[in-house]
Amino acid sequence: MAAAEQIFPTFPQPADEQARLAALHRSAALDHAAGPDFLFLTELAARLCDVPYAFIALVDAERTWTRACVGLQLDSLPRSQSYCAWTVLGETLTEFPDTLADPRSAGLALTTAAPFVRRYSAVPLRTSEGHPIGTLCVLDSRPGGLTPEQRDTLSRLARQVIALIEARANEVALRQSVQRLEELATTDELTGLHNRRSLLHRLKFEVARARRFRAPLAAVMIDLDHFKHVNDEHGHAMGDKVLAAIGKLIRDNVRVIDVAGRYGGEELCVLLPNTPREGALKMAETLRARIEALVHMDGARRVPVTASFGVGAFDHMGVDDADSLLRAADEALYRAKENGRNRVE
Repeated sequence: MAAAEQIFPTFPQPADEQARLAALHRSAALDHAAGPDFLFLTELAARLCDVPYAFIALVDAERTWTRACVGLQLDSLPRSQSYCAWTVLGETLTEFPDTLADPRSAGLALTTAAPFVRRYSAVPLRTSEGHPIGTLCVLDSRPGGLTPEQRDTLSRLARQVIALIEARANEVALRQSVQRLEELATTDELTGLHNRRSLLHRLKFEVARARRFRAPLAAVMIDLDHFKHVNDEHGHAMGDKVLAAIGKLIRDNVRVIDVAGRYGGEELCVLLPNTPREGALKMAETLRARIEALVHMDGARRVPVTASFGVGAFDHMGVDDADSLLRAADEALYRAKENGRNRVE
């Protein structure tokens, strides 16, 4: 709309603007203040305040974002064009009984163009820390004001909105914490691969599936060649950098269904479900070449690193359980070392 192009000369900011914006970010309300629960509260606000329009507004640094709109479709407005820029300044309800008669609102887009708002009432949405991150507002195309009972109702509904926002934020934080704990329990911190316990747990699962469906399953054991020399010559910090880089390389070069883990020290393992021995040998050779090509620098000195690979594969006879599969891969790895290292057996 043409009126939306108008630029209001300025908009006020609360004294704690930076803290307010940080609280808005922490609340994740811009992502989560949507859906039927929020829409129900705005519908209730419109009905109990006897107005055609209502929405939840979230006020960031430059824009006011609307959520759960009732009676109009509105995504966002420049903060300079928003009534809510004034509401977040106050402690309680802000009201423009006649928007055309108030210099703060007379030139704003929603006043001068459809839906030609003439009346605005809103309560700030204050977090539990006291920061106003937005508003619950009701509007009408006719001038007027709320009754004391309606003001009280709107304030109570605003408290329900902020409680719901904070509950959603807590749910997200809890899910993230659980996910992080799961990652810590299953992931080797240095390489980003599965830790030994998680790797062996997944191995049992993959073995059971391979035996049930008589599907191929392969395991690739990887040992970094002369890794003790890297630690002795360049220090353990450099050794850790090498392991981290190789862990990332492996993560970037395995399939989603594959399971890559740190078996112990500088020994790594990759489980390859639905993969016969030939496919595992090809994959191992690709990893071998990429590890050899990976550049590690200790200051101006290049640190060459290679790896030996051993491949074991289910044959559903002599190799048909977790122990025999790892043993077959270990024996192949031993042969690779005996035959010169930096090779696949």
